[in-house]
Amino acid sequence: MPGKLPAARAGVSGLVSAGVALGIGELLAGAFSSVPSPLASVGGFVVDHVPGWLKEFAISVFGTGDKDALTVGTVIIALGLGWLAGVLAARWFMVGAALFVVFGGLGLAAGVGQPLVNAWATSGAEVVATGAGIGVLWALLRMARYEKTAEGDDRAFDPERRRFIGLAATAGLLAAGAGAVGRWLVGSVSEPPPAEGLPSSSPLLSHLGPSSSFDVPGLTPIVVPNEDFFRIDTALAVPEINAATWSLRVGGLTDRQLELSYQDLLDMRLLEQYATLACVSNGVGGYLIGNARWAGARLADILDQAGVQPEGTQVVGRSIDGFTVGFPTELVYDGREPLVALTMNGEPLPREHGYPARLIVPGLYGYVSATKWLSEIELAGWGDFDAYWIVRGWAKEAPMKLQSRIDVPRRGAQVEAGTITVAGVAWASLQGIDGAEVRLDEGPWAAMELSTPLSDRSWVQWRGRFEVAVGEHQLEVRAIGGDGEIQTAEQHYAMPDGATGHHQVFFRAA
Repeated sequence: MPGKLPAARAGVSGLVSAGVALGIGELLAGAFSSVPSPLASVGGFVVDHVPGWLKEFAISVFGTGDKDALTVGTVIIALGLGWLAGVLAARWFMVGAALFVVFGGLGLAAGVGQPLVNAWATSGAEVVATGAGIGVLWALLRMARYEKTAEGDDRAFDPERRRFIGLAATAGLLAAGAGAVGRWLVGSVSEPPPAEGLPSSSPLLSHLGPSSSFDVPGLTPIVVPNEDFFRIDTALAVPEINAATWSLRVGGLTDRQLELSYQDLLDMRLLEQYATLACVSNGVGGYLIGNARWAGARLADILDQAGVQPEGTQVVGRSIDGFTVGFPTELVYDGREPLVALTMNGEPLPREHGYPARLIVPGLYGYVSATKWLSEIELAGWGDFDAYWIVRGWAKEAPMKLQSRIDVPRRGAQVEAGTITVAGVAWASLQGIDGAEVRLDEGPWAAMELSTPLSDRSWVQWRGRFEVAVGEHQLEVRAIGGDGEIQTAEQHYAMPDGATGHHQVFFRAA
């Protein structure tokens, strides 16, 4: 390709071309369920290989938006590489094109190893997307090239620069449109179909009494609706699993190897319970926690059917996306009633929360217990296997810490001076909550009213009233466990086994 080209115009050509490749890749992923999203594939590779402290930082900064932040970061890096490819291609086209091929190859390598993916379809999609990007790069560079005249002046080979601008803008808009449609299709996860045989709600669980929940504006509901329940996991794209062909394998150090269908689980004795789940990355006062009504097959019944050998001291849960957890086998039989859950708040598990089945182990942080999209349960020795986050520096045993949070008033709120209502939630591992205490402006601790506990596995709400004068004020809360333990004030970050400290809220009365 003769002539020379300004670096800025070459970079724009590469950036637009990279956008075209990404957009087409996302569109193909949205159109074909057997083709993974390139962004999700590369992002998933990053998630699988980042150190634990970096994951903790991302969740502490972005919370449940960590996946969106990772996607945006991946797009920025891809477009940056596209800019570089354009600059290189302006002088050595094959070098710039090779950079496209390398990045496409990385996306292919990250994608073909994912579950529910067709390797041939994925390869074809990557070839089409990468080829489209290289083709657009060639067209843009040809239109934008310069040639030297005899007089030594730089003159545009095509005097109508607007043709280049028009082509670049059109390609950019088409790329953005294709990417947006593809992301929408990828993210448009259908709800699970209703299943016959799902447990009917027992009156005890489905109808809360008047003392079970407080009606305070701004207070988190005692049972968090499915659509509001927090989601933290390693899957950038929610798996679309067909329950009719799905099965749960149970094996390892067991007397028998089992393969249970969805209907097999429905046919078992099903248990329903309220249980609170929390992410270990939930900071003091954080919202990566929720309480729901779960129903499913008792894990103890499943393991009894398989026959646990004495050496099987660890239960390993494997997700269809490769995520793993591990917890002591003895916890299955200590009364906490772990479930292979099939429903959430009386409905089939939403796909983003693990349909068709997930593990629920009350009293443990999710990273060692709450496997979504469950595909296998393996019995192993405690020292024979370290799960996904354990090899990344997190603690192997992870009981939930005694904690509490102020929901009302919010941090920075302005309230009317006089009598105000304060409210929040408190939770523990399995011992339940015996009390919650709040103090105003570092004064004496005052006992709060508690909602009637739904179970020892569930959080409680608390509320109280204070008189406040005009000015700045501070509230601080602590919980008292059912065993008499008082929540520690010692501040500690989440890594390696959960955050500690008292939640404080500063507000103003006027």
